[in-house]
Amino acid sequence: MAYKGHKINPKRFEKGQIKIILMVLPLVLITGLPIIFIIFHAFKPMEELFAFPPKFITTNPTFDNFRQLFKASRSAGIPLSRYVFNSILITGAVVFSSLVFSTAAAYALSKLKFKGRAAMLQINQIAIMFVPVAVMIPRYLVVNVLGLTNTYWAQILPLIPLPVALFLVKQFVDQVPQSLIEAAYMDGAKELQIYTKVIIPLIKPAIATAAILVFQQVWTNIEASNYYVNDDGLKSLAFYMNTLTSTTTTNTVAGQGISAAASLIMFIPNLVLFCILQNSVMNTMAHSGIK
Repeated sequence: MAYKGHKINPKRFEKGQIKIILMVLPLVLITGLPIIFIIFHAFKPMEELFAFPPKFITTNPTFDNFRQLFKASRSAGIPLSRYVFNSILITGAVVFSSLVFSTAAAYALSKLKFKGRAAMLQINQIAIMFVPVAVMIPRYLVVNVLGLTNTYWAQILPLIPLPVALFLVKQFVDQVPQSLIEAAYMDGAKELQIYTKVIIPLIKPAIATAAILVFQQVWTNIEASNYYVNDDGLKSLAFYMNTLTSTTTTNTVAGQGISAAASLIMFIPNLVLFCILQNSVMNTMAHSGIK
């Protein structure tokens, strides 16, 4: 497609792209520099960690911070691999369950007609305004009454509902033409078949974006392990890293290096997941998942 001699989304570089690059470049630098800083900061030796003025780029990179981190973890009674396993189990269970419930609820609230539908939508929108600390006590009371303390369930069930994910997915389901739903009904499809064969394939960009939101909420969450679990063998990697870095930082100067290394370890999974799903995220932000 051409417009006044210029192609839209050309495969090769054209002079007309220079002005777009100049407009986007400052935004790329603003968003990218903190990521670069986190990476370099984790490999700084002690003298560069406390240098003034602070150095952005590491001149003498070292793995000492990671060695100190793993040395501190080995001195604990529970191996680091146990915390990694706990976080993978908890995060995987929450992400999968949250996406299933969010997509199913979005389909029901968007395409099905039933009593109380409007009230449920309002409740979800109101829930978006509540920060986690505002529901911390009610959550603890529910977990305690159900007898879920000191279990994996105490760290999974409270994190499954994510109103933002439901709202995002529902906005995408709203774009699914009603004619597709009616055609599926005419072909004899049931609700479950419509949900799995029609809705899910059309809202994959929204599902990918919701997966990132849920993952970020769970992977870095320390409240569940802190309030609902007393058994150290059930706690998450994020809780352990937070405890380890806060303890070593307050006791030794070397704790600054351990904290930098731990921050990078916790950040990498978020970066990798976003890089894998970035195309779907861009489609979601542009509201172009369904034509």
